[in-house]
Amino acid sequence: MATKKAAKKSSTKKSAKKSTKKSATKKSTTKKSSTKKAATKKTAAKKRTSSPKYGKAAGKSVEREMKAMKQGKLRSGSGRKVTNPKQAIAIGLSEARKSGAKVPKKS
Repeated sequence: MATKKAAKKSSTKKSAKKSTKKSATKKSTTKKSSTKKAATKKTAAKKRTSSPKYGKAAGKSVEREMKAMKQGKLRSGSGRKVTNPKQAIAIGLSEARKSGAKVPKKS
């Protein structure tokens, strides 16, 4: 009977050691993967060397329309007051397109 108890104690000690080794290896692998992700983010930032999509004149027209919206003077085509900032930006870009500023085509 004493041998059975000794065998159980030794087997529980072995399983406890195995579980600590597994958790230690998991921690080290997560550290390695986080450094790899950080490295890929840095390379993605370097690829953006193209010219800006919107010109300065487009930015000024959007700024003018946003200011008019905040003052309550901006009206839509139907004559209703514009309260949504996204709509004010759309109106500013539309006017910039009409004046010939650098603005991407409407999608």
